[in-house]
Amino acid sequence: MARILGRKKESIHEALPEESLRAETIQWGDLTWVNIESPTETDTKYLAETYHFHQMALDDCLSRKQLPKLDIYPGYLFFIFHFPVYDKETRIASKRQWSAFVGDNYLVTLHPSELKTIDALFRDCQTSEESRKEYFSNGSGFLLYHILDRAVDSYFPVLDKIMSLMEDIEDVVFDEEVEAAKELSILRRDIITQRSVMFPTRAIFIEMENKLKRFSKVDVTAHYNDLMDHTNKICDTLDEAKEIIEVFKDTDYTLATYRINRVTRLLTIFSSIVLPFILISSLYGMNVVLPGGIDAGKPVTFIVLLLVMGVIASVMLIFFRRRRWI
Repeated sequence: MARILGRKKESIHEALPEESLRAETIQWGDLTWVNIESPTETDTKYLAETYHFHQMALDDCLSRKQLPKLDIYPGYLFFIFHFPVYDKETRIASKRQWSAFVGDNYLVTLHPSELKTIDALFRDCQTSEESRKEYFSNGSGFLLYHILDRAVDSYFPVLDKIMSLMEDIEDVVFDEEVEAAKELSILRRDIITQRSVMFPTRAIFIEMENKLKRFSKVDVTAHYNDLMDHTNKICDTLDEAKEIIEVFKDTDYTLATYRINRVTRLLTIFSSIVLPFILISSLYGMNVVLPGGIDAGKPVTFIVLLLVMGVIASVMLIFFRRRRWI
């Protein structure tokens, strides 16, 4: 038989009227799931009074600068997880922290509002008796596994998006008319953020299996092995993406350098060819009488100058060609 409770306000509301309690509860059999979205100090005080959690662990729930970890306390386990949330405008993921307390007959989750997978599973259990029976019947450790499994599965569309962008960026890198440096930097930063989330999370998953056996009524080995397989696949794909993006970055730099050198080479050749013209025009531009100058008044002078310039330019072009500069 299940009891679905709403937000508990009475015990805390009188002492702390400035904030309402955000804890929502589902109870099925002997297991209770307490879910708190965007927790506040009011919520942590409620948990301290109700479950007597250690104050340091409760403080960590409100902090946003904790590393993923597993702390063992008498009678319960405390977890901190990170999960990436993708911003479509900036096209960069950011870390979001959520926490979980696992005891013999309860599971407490605290998470920001951006993590929709936890809230979606909680609502599913609120409305469906079959879901409560499926997720609650094998203990709090097994319920936590289902939350993590949904969270990891929800990450695969993000991973597919990254790989799709990798394919697009490859075309951009080899397109001379498109500036690829900005796109590469955005994607590279996103991959770094994803790796900083998933790799520490994988380390926590490795520790979890043995620790959660005492809070599960069934053998969770196969389930956590499957979870680890998915997580390893994600981490391996991110490693591959990191290597590919580094290759693309180096390739883009090499191609950009080549294009600059090619333009510089052409400008240098043009300057070298024009230099004799400038020299000759400078000589005949002086206010002195020179052979073939303007005082002679003969058109042959202009023709001779053009021929001299043409011969010099031709000799220089032949020389550049033989040296394979052009």
